[in-house]
Amino acid sequence: MELSSLTGVRQAITVILPVRLPALPPWDVGPLPFELGSRHADTSTRQTYFTPAAARALYGTAERPCRWHRFADLTHGPLHLHGLELLRTATDRSREHALAVLHLTAEGPTLLETLRAIGHRPHAATDPLSGPLAPDTLLDGIAELRTAEAPFAIARPYTVAFLTPAAGHPAALRQDGGRLPETADRWLWQLASRSTEADFPAAPEHLTSQQEYTVRISADWSALVLRHGAAFLGHRPDQGDGDFFNFAAVHHRTIYLDALLLGTIQRDHIDELTDALSDVFDKPNIGPRVAALEQRIAAFRSTYWRQHLTAHGPANELLLAYQGQYRLADRFAEILAEAADYARLVQTQDSQQIAGALGVLTILGLPLGTALSILQVLDDHDPGHLFLALGAAALSTGVAFTTRYGRLVLDSLRDRVRNSSGR
Repeated sequence: MELSSLTGVRQAITVILPVRLPALPPWDVGPLPFELGSRHADTSTRQTYFTPAAARALYGTAERPCRWHRFADLTHGPLHLHGLELLRTATDRSREHALAVLHLTAEGPTLLETLRAIGHRPHAATDPLSGPLAPDTLLDGIAELRTAEAPFAIARPYTVAFLTPAAGHPAALRQDGGRLPETADRWLWQLASRSTEADFPAAPEHLTSQQEYTVRISADWSALVLRHGAAFLGHRPDQGDGDFFNFAAVHHRTIYLDALLLGTIQRDHIDELTDALSDVFDKPNIGPRVAALEQRIAAFRSTYWRQHLTAHGPANELLLAYQGQYRLADRFAEILAEAADYARLVQTQDSQQIAGALGVLTILGLPLGTALSILQVLDDHDPGHLFLALGAAALSTGVAFTTRYGRLVLDSLRDRVRNSSGR
């Protein structure tokens, strides 16, 4: 059976969109809560899964909330909307940046085709995020979409798919001995990439590298994280209500989604820091800009840069997989190295300027001080001798400026003037 004609027992899609949030929304504070029996996956429960720093980035604090939600009950085509979230992700340059999250389920054998349509694949159906489910309509008066041309906006919405198979779907199920068939990972890739083999024929040589970003959460299900989408796929038949997949369905929309959201925040901040480094030399006096940039890097590192979120392993692995897709760890290391190089450059310039100033004082002060000291020792108060001494000091100073040391001092002063004027 092909994935495009399959109807899973559970079929969910979470859509993440970059938006601008001009003002705090009049929604309930906190992430969209989900219930599983007597357990409530609300803010207080979800905070216990994460380190305090990660929890503050994802949920804010009572005094400074950064996340809001509202429930919905809206059907359009094969999609049903259950609720929306807004996560404020302000950066130094863009205080209005935020992420909108749409929680949807899909009916019928439409999951892969719906994902293809959201990804605007060739020959795909019309984008299902239209009409009453159009983000502009859902967020009217609350937030505005950031287009692909805007800095740090993803070209298409990031999607997270969740599919559990029935007993009649052996392509996703573990076989005798517990082995997964090759089709299971192929289905994972199709759901995460929002494509079929006709859209993007994957080379067999790349299968090993794709598995690098596959997270085996347990024997029952796996996840795959790619640049523009992620997917969760069950590996044993879903028995419906009361099954373990009740727990999986809630977890993928809460804890595991939050790990991917934190990765998105990290990516946007690293993009902005990279852009800030690129224009350090566009204006004169780079010292203050480098100092401000170092402060921003330190603030990002203490607030958002986390590779260990929780004692619960899968969330950490999902974040690491997302970071790996965007090379965030390598890029942040490059940012640190480049900032350190700029700091050394500023320190060298400052040392040269201090040395130049000391050289000027030496060249000007030594002849004059020597001449006046001689007059004082001789107790000579003749004005003519004083002017003669000053003239001799000036001549000695002029001669000193023609020496190699004097020329170095003058070059240092000229470099300082050029740096100050931006030429």
